[in-house]
Amino acid sequence: MFSNELEEGLIRSLMSFFDKNQVGELSSRIATDISKLQELLVTTLAEFIRQWITIVIGLSVILFISPKLTGIMLAIVPLVIALIIVFGKKIRKIARNAQDAAAESNSILSETLSGIKNVKSFGNEFFEMARYATKADTIQRLSIKGAIARGLFASLIIFGLFGSITFVVYQGHGMTLTGELSDKDFYIFILFTTFLAASFGGVGRMMGAIQNAVGATERLMDLLENETEAITKNAKIERWSGKVEFKNVDFTYETRTDVQVLKDVSFVVKPGETVAIVGPSGAGKSTITSLMLRFYEINDGEIFFDEKNSKDYELSELRKQMAIVPQEVMLFAGTIQENIAYGKPDASVEEIKDAAERANAMEFITKFPSGMETLVGDRGIQLSGGQKQRIAIARAILKNPTILILDEATSSLDSESEKLVQDALDKLMENRTSVVIAHRLSTIKNADKILVLDKGVLVEQGTHDELYAQNGVYTKLSKLQFG
Repeated sequence: MFSNELEEGLIRSLMSFFDKNQVGELSSRIATDISKLQELLVTTLAEFIRQWITIVIGLSVILFISPKLTGIMLAIVPLVIALIIVFGKKIRKIARNAQDAAAESNSILSETLSGIKNVKSFGNEFFEMARYATKADTIQRLSIKGAIARGLFASLIIFGLFGSITFVVYQGHGMTLTGELSDKDFYIFILFTTFLAASFGGVGRMMGAIQNAVGATERLMDLLENETEAITKNAKIERWSGKVEFKNVDFTYETRTDVQVLKDVSFVVKPGETVAIVGPSGAGKSTITSLMLRFYEINDGEIFFDEKNSKDYELSELRKQMAIVPQEVMLFAGTIQENIAYGKPDASVEEIKDAAERANAMEFITKFPSGMETLVGDRGIQLSGGQKQRIAIARAILKNPTILILDEATSSLDSESEKLVQDALDKLMENRTSVVIAHRLSTIKNADKILVLDKGVLVEQGTHDELYAQNGVYTKLSKLQFG
């Protein structure tokens, strides 16, 4: 159940959280920390309870035999508590640092393996080996340091306990000589005291493991306490007309507070219009689409959908009205059918096939021996760029959004794939509001309106012919591409 809550918390986390944390590091930390927590609950906790049951029974027996000797025996308890406090903080801190280092090393490994083609093409195998080895050395150093701390902690407790036993034996022997304690009771007392010492020693060893797990739990609790989005499972969806309006919008990313990404941006997209957003790299084009989806909250201004402020819509309702076809398509490691159905999880097989047909995807799907059941591999590695794009388009067709967002959807394709993908996009854009981000200006000449961004400012807007005649930023971009 805890892992379910953790996954739910992460999925609902704000996008700014993922801007600050690497996914590979998060995955590693969660896997490592949950493993330590499971070990605590399954093994350590049961053993800890067993030891304390032994301690309670043993103490009851020796207290009944001789309260005086029991008092001498328990004089060691304040020392044990002091050791737990001092060493507990140290062990917990070392454990957290070791877990952080492990997460970072696994993140490096995940990045290296995900980008193995880049690693090999640049000949950076030894660079990546060294990068990973540095973190591995840190983990080893912290692990040894933690082991020494736990070993010293347990040793001091055991030394104190057996030192106490030695003194108890000395005192008990004296009591037998004076007749204050019988030989039989003295032997029984020593036997149960030995049991107690062994149990206290075991508790000391397990306290180290518990502190280790506490360090892991603290990290997990930090993730659970992270700010999350308010999403609704069964949000009521009423189809919009598709009007979009930005009014004096300012925006700055939390991770880059010194750079204002959008400055006083205002524009209107009418229902059914195709609006293109162009501009130099870093002008804020993709940021506009992120704000439409409310991945981030604007710093100032307002965004309206169908004359209603975007903040007045439930997030689930708002996002159900939109679909995005990005430049870099993310496919899940399942079948083609499962990836298309992601646009509408309850869709029938006929609906999925129809979406694939309209996306020009059946053209290559039918060539696979397994057809729709073909596995796409990790991140869709078994498919070409054009094939992945058409799967993404089929997914969007199946969702049937009111507003379509195309984020440079054809910029990385060859001519043949681009033609097929563009044809599929044209079908998808029919009778719906479309916001198109494009570097290739040839693909957006026929847009109803073109917005030109430069350094976060909306400097021009109009049709292709109107903007070209202005001899401004759009004209310069056009001349760079067309000569």
